[in-house]
Amino acid sequence: MATLAQWIEGARPRTLPAAISPVVLGTGAALHAGGEVWWKAALALVVALALQVGVNYANDYSDGIRGTDDVRAGPLRLVGSRVAAPSAVKAAAFTSFGVGAGAGLWLAATSGWWLVGVGALAIVAAWFYTGGSRPYGYRALGEVSVFVFFGVVAVVGTTYVQLGEVTWLSVAAAVGIGAVICAILVANNLRDIPTDAAADKRTLAVRLGDANARRLFLTLLVVGLGALVWMAVIEPWAALGLLAVAPAARAYGPVRAGAVGPALVPVLRDTGLTALTYAVAVTIGLAVGA
Repeated sequence: MATLAQWIEGARPRTLPAAISPVVLGTGAALHAGGEVWWKAALALVVALALQVGVNYANDYSDGIRGTDDVRAGPLRLVGSRVAAPSAVKAAAFTSFGVGAGAGLWLAATSGWWLVGVGALAIVAAWFYTGGSRPYGYRALGEVSVFVFFGVVAVVGTTYVQLGEVTWLSVAAAVGIGAVICAILVANNLRDIPTDAAADKRTLAVRLGDANARRLFLTLLVVGLGALVWMAVIEPWAALGLLAVAPAARAYGPVRAGAVGPALVPVLRDTGLTALTYAVAVTIGLAVGA
């Protein structure tokens, strides 16, 4: 039976900046427009965190029962390492989805019932990323899903539930943070190219190959930081997001140097830190400029 520490590690806490950052940015956009609603921001954060933890456990379960995680270079996987029963990990995934759904229903009740459909689609996408008979994460579509749900839906949705409308600032922020969060997934899949290819998990990194996956990682960071120009045209103080250049450069270092396997694990941490720095710095700028 897995220990509490192993369950926490299985939830992959280093990925949580990918859930926190879009909500912070969406709230910053609402704040800049003078329509922030803090309790709705808090509920949006619960939704994002619950879905992130849920998809992490869901991936652990689905990859584990397929044998994809039998040999790993990354952090602990509960099923693949045989420290937790698949049924328990699956239950943890759906419990997390349930928490997110509950918070999402509260938001929908106060912001628009059509949001229930968006939330349901997010849960379906989270499960079928690696679940089901034809998981789309095995067909090089993971980055598309991450950009849509961790960029567009999370940022624009957070702004909408507070402000009641979508702003160009929230769209620009969605593009920027969506690209950075996609880079986290690319780094993860770059590390796992050998084992994923052996398990017939055809991620985008596997299809592109090592060298092109490294170029894609850099491109996504450049797009993310480049979106600051768009935001700065609307609000010059958004340029504070350039503080994210330092962690981004640190994240790119091992990728540029050709690091492989476990040596790429710090890249996930530093890219997550890039996303969080980006979101917090831009939001501070938007608050100052409001």
